[in-house]
Amino acid sequence: MTTSVRTTPTQNAPAPTARWIALALERWFIATARDLPWRHVDPSTGLRDPYISLVSELMAQQTQLSRVLEKFDPFVERFPTVQALAHAPEQDVLALWSGLGYYRRARLLHAAAKAIVDQHQGMVPADLAELRALPGIGAYTAGAIASLAFHVRAPIVDGNVRRVLLRVHGIDVPAEDAEPVAWTEATAIAESARNIAPTNEGLMELGATICTPRAPKCDMCPLRARCIARRTNRQDTIPRPKAPPKRQTLHHIALLVRDARGRILVEQRPATGLWAGLWQAPAVELSTRPRSYIAAAAELAQALRLAKPVNPARQVLRHELTHRRVEARVFETAIKPRTKPLRGQFLNAEGVAELPLSNLHRRILLGGTES
Repeated sequence: MTTSVRTTPTQNAPAPTARWIALALERWFIATARDLPWRHVDPSTGLRDPYISLVSELMAQQTQLSRVLEKFDPFVERFPTVQALAHAPEQDVLALWSGLGYYRRARLLHAAAKAIVDQHQGMVPADLAELRALPGIGAYTAGAIASLAFHVRAPIVDGNVRRVLLRVHGIDVPAEDAEPVAWTEATAIAESARNIAPTNEGLMELGATICTPRAPKCDMCPLRARCIARRTNRQDTIPRPKAPPKRQTLHHIALLVRDARGRILVEQRPATGLWAGLWQAPAVELSTRPRSYIAAAAELAQALRLAKPVNPARQVLRHELTHRRVEARVFETAIKPRTKPLRGQFLNAEGVAELPLSNLHRRILLGGTES
């Protein structure tokens, strides 16, 4: 990270223009782009598969690249076309999504595929308005698909792009005002670009790999010669941070139950709410801390006709969500002789692993440290 303001020519460099930024990004991206599976193009057309762009953009939202890379190939192998995804059962889609989190995205991607089949003859539309009308597709995602797959001059703004644009222009505004400013600058870049696809993806790539929230690699940045934040040594204060969300603590009590054959008891969550439709160990959630976790677990076990849980809890797990902090306590218990639990089913570990599970319950049921 640059810690001091450089002397000429940087200090006296002209202000960045949209045309200059677009050309610098295009050249830099073509020279340095990472080889990612969704970036491959059809040699005959030079274009990307728009369905692949749709899947990758939905997967990458608020998710680490390492997890997307782990899940992307199996997902598109199972659902290689928009038709295959549209006609698949939702539970199959959720199972392949398991581990990526934010499962509402998987449902929206599934719904978008159905809409494309029903309303667009199975062809992902190139028109921005038609893309925006699909479930789960906002302004950024529509712009990304249109520009990367169809070379439409569409602007894009996500968190990474916003940070790049505010820094290069030296724009220090309150967090609530940053979005419209960034869209104005992104629109100017899209309209000035010689080649929109590498220009837009260069914006994304720069924010993801170089112009990072902390310790930006300014000396490696293709925009460093005219970056006003760097010139004025404000790259660590632009953009202004957003106020952290207030997180409610959810107290989650789960029962890990095995039958005489070593199979694990699982149940499906309700169709709405947190982790809707996913599978879990039998559990109860409380918005306030109970007087006794053991008593709450015993009450749940009794309601399911299970034996009393062991004391103390087998483990305590903490899981961070956008607006919730989940504190989970896991108790082991057993089936009462000659009885069946009132809900759920027993599966072996291989069967459990194939279910759509939240990251938390994957840890509870199958072990591991994935958060």
